[in-house]
Amino acid sequence: MSYPLPLKTVALIGRQESPEVADSIVALSGFFESQGVKVLVETETAIEVSQLLGSEPLAASECADFAHIGNSVDLAIVVGGDGTMLHAARQLARFDVPLVGINQGRLGFMTDIARSAMIEAMTLLMAGKFTPEDRLLLDTEVVFGGASAQWQPLANLAFNDVVIDKGATGRMIEFELRVDDEFIYSARADGLIICTPTGSTAYALSANGPILHPKLGGIALVPLCPHALSNRPITLPDTAQIEVRLVQGANARAHFDGQETVDLMPGDGVRLVKSPHRIKLLHPPSYSYFAMLRQKLHWSEGPSIRPGLVVNAPSGTRD
Repeated sequence: MSYPLPLKTVALIGRQESPEVADSIVALSGFFESQGVKVLVETETAIEVSQLLGSEPLAASECADFAHIGNSVDLAIVVGGDGTMLHAARQLARFDVPLVGINQGRLGFMTDIARSAMIEAMTLLMAGKFTPEDRLLLDTEVVFGGASAQWQPLANLAFNDVVIDKGATGRMIEFELRVDDEFIYSARADGLIICTPTGSTAYALSANGPILHPKLGGIALVPLCPHALSNRPITLPDTAQIEVRLVQGANARAHFDGQETVDLMPGDGVRLVKSPHRIKLLHPPSYSYFAMLRQKLHWSEGPSIRPGLVVNAPSGTRD
């Protein structure tokens, strides 16, 4: 299915302080303005571009904060890496603004358009050739207080994952896991990752968690270095209500997409449910999730052989 967008206004967002990102923002602004599309540049992005490139490189564009962007644009174009996309997605989630990612980072699991092809890709976008894909987002709530204290909630979001870990200390933490108000287990570990399908190729992948296809309605729970080796990753339906309560660990922390951190004490906990909002990513016609995995994870590549070396050469002969 194509995604025909009657583009009237687009936003440009780039959080990295690099000349390449600044050049891309300016080039994209010029392209859309030549097409009669109004351009808003996120305020901090515009400041960084001006500092890197000199006076008024975006003179024809307007600066706007995320709230203004969310209420005004047809889509947002994010220039940078996955961290930049995470930041933009978290800010714009409640506005249901579609996102397009141009990769100027390293891996780029969510920013899938190469800088060298971005103008060609934007031409295809204007022609309605992009395909939308909805991604799961988690609503989270941090609850503070022990058994005798009143709980005080702090709301947050997670597009990739929520990580509960031991913090700066080298000691394991102990936590209890409940799903849909049912006690599942208590565990001692370095921590626990609760990730969406999008986040399954992030920290959870490094912790030996499963890769979840974005169209799968699932949430993965991946223990970090559990004391009991029988504590294995579990995939839950996205209808699950998850609660993790800290039992021991005075320096524990909860991290939201690696961008927000909250200190936890014994008795504190984190609750997670599927958000009513979704993140809508727009992909170019050539996009393939499995092709992306092959490229980023180097699947199907043969062993690298240095000159002068023979790999797996026989050491002798046999009859």
